[in-house]
Amino acid sequence: MAIGSGIFLIALGAIMAFALNESVDAVDLELVGYILMGAGVVGIIISLVLNRQRANTTHREVKEEHVDEHRRNIDS
Repeated sequence: MAIGSGIFLIALGAIMAFALNESVDAVDLELVGYILMGAGVVGIIISLVLNRQRANTTHREVKEEHVDEHRRNIDS
């Protein structure tokens, strides 16, 4: 889940929890809003942790050199 999806879930949950005055018999819309906001926060945290791990990698360059021993002995 990307950061944008988490923000979307938080916004949708806030609308459902605070702005709706409708009621549905079998569903508590306020509770669903809080659940969506929590899922959005968890999604953002997971996304930030994964991005941090991806950016914290190190790269090593291996360079092979050919040393000509015969040429080295002539130069000395």
